[in-house]
Amino acid sequence: MSKSNFERPERIQFEATDCEFSTLAIRAGQHRSDEGEHNDAIYPTSSFVYSSAREAAARFGGEEEGNIYSRFTNPTVQAFERRMAALEGAERAVATASGMAAILSTCLALLQQGDHVVCSRSVFGSIVSLFDKYLSRTGISVSYVDPKNMAEWSAAVTPATRMFFLETPSNPLAELGDIEAVSKLAHEHDALLVVDNCFCTPALQQPLKHGADIVVHSATKYLDGQGRCVGGVVVGRDQEMEAVFGFIRTGGACLSPFNAWVFMKGLETLELRMMAHSASALAMASWLTQQPGIDKVYYSGLEDHPQHALAKKQQRAFGGVLAFEVSGDQAAAWRFIDATQIISITGNLGDVKSTITHPGTTTHGRMSAEAKAAAGIKDNLIRLSVGLESIEDLQRDVQRGLAAI
Repeated sequence: MSKSNFERPERIQFEATDCEFSTLAIRAGQHRSDEGEHNDAIYPTSSFVYSSAREAAARFGGEEEGNIYSRFTNPTVQAFERRMAALEGAERAVATASGMAAILSTCLALLQQGDHVVCSRSVFGSIVSLFDKYLSRTGISVSYVDPKNMAEWSAAVTPATRMFFLETPSNPLAELGDIEAVSKLAHEHDALLVVDNCFCTPALQQPLKHGADIVVHSATKYLDGQGRCVGGVVVGRDQEMEAVFGFIRTGGACLSPFNAWVFMKGLETLELRMMAHSASALAMASWLTQQPGIDKVYYSGLEDHPQHALAKKQQRAFGGVLAFEVSGDQAAAWRFIDATQIISITGNLGDVKSTITHPGTTTHGRMSAEAKAAAGIKDNLIRLSVGLESIEDLQRDVQRGLAAI
């Protein structure tokens, strides 16, 4: 491990060798101080002191390992990074202030003026805004493709292509990209494949094992699981992560120690929660297909989903997010949402509390009408993040929405 990602081996109380996912999620990467605390410690400090001016100079000069400043060296943040690297099967992870900061940091660290990105058109709306409104100012261009169509991925490649970006499953229509096939194409053109693994988390999908080079997460979602904090993380090989770390160190898009600690607590129950979310979402999706007033349900766990076989190949389960189209227009979708009483009306997802939103006017609201149409974001589309409440109670709440349309 490089000096810039400092750790004290004698204080790491657990080695991640030959352990199952659930054990790694609870034990990997813990930093235990001389006090001998059993729980993970929080280090809420901005800086660290030195025994002498000579030691300070050695730390700053990279001649001696040790903490310097919490923008880039903090024991709690590093413990979260080590645990995430273990869960994704990666060499290294770098934590960020948010999921969007993870994507921005990855792009600015690894791309330069004149480079080109091939991106799935089925991504979170803010990702499109980031590429089109901001990264374009730096001379980085992007082409959008159907994530399901390998011919489009191939046709979009130019001599300047340096990165492929894939969100799978996608937000909100649960479209999948074939990670193995896209990574093979990317590597044929000396490009990196970045996969947004937010919807599945490493509990259900590990993109690096299918050929991806980098994985990004909004830790705000399932990694936390209770809607408490905002954060992100980038995971991959040490070479690329050192570049991302360098940008974080200089640019300051860093994760706070408290948020890192909260995310570590979330990771301890991640596998249990993701399997429970997936079971409830499958039950909800199957039930919705039988309800009058529902025109279409989008969930890869349904056997008639066109990519069901691919989902089974690269995922352990199908996740907790689904989308559906109601009979009618935007007004009908809004009436449906407003009639629910248990489910929270919010743009966030991945919480133990079920959430519902209208993508066309919230999460994807800043996209142009043309971009929405290309991504399949219709006026009557609703996204539901199925939480851990009683599925019977949730179905009764959805029935209230159905009655309102």
